[in-house]
Amino acid sequence: MPTKKTLDKTKLDQIVLDARRGQAEREKGYREKALKMYPWICGRCAREFDHSNVRELTVHHRDHNHDNNPADGSNWELLCLYCHDNEHARYEHAHYNTGSAKDSGKTATFSPFANLESLLKGKQ
Repeated sequence: MPTKKTLDKTKLDQIVLDARRGQAEREKGYREKALKMYPWICGRCAREFDHSNVRELTVHHRDHNHDNNPADGSNWELLCLYCHDNEHARYEHAHYNTGSAKDSGKTATFSPFANLESLLKGKQ
């Protein structure tokens, strides 16, 4: 008889499998459309692709919402793997660094070189 732990793992595995299938189906649909709609050129570095390496060309969602797939392709751009990774890294970096120290009220109060002149005078 299966234990609760086994049932939970089986259920979790099924959820993950369903999510991956759904993502693959959505991806397949918009990827095929984007590859028919746009020239096979990276929108950032202008690298050209052909049938031998088109697998390295990705569809980037400009608004970062993978469920926003308008039929006219206005939310898509083709990017090579490297530019696509860079775009997402920049997006994540901007997302986590949205405030400045001035805006958040956190300003530096420690000045490590405040006594430097007096310390140097003592050494002479």
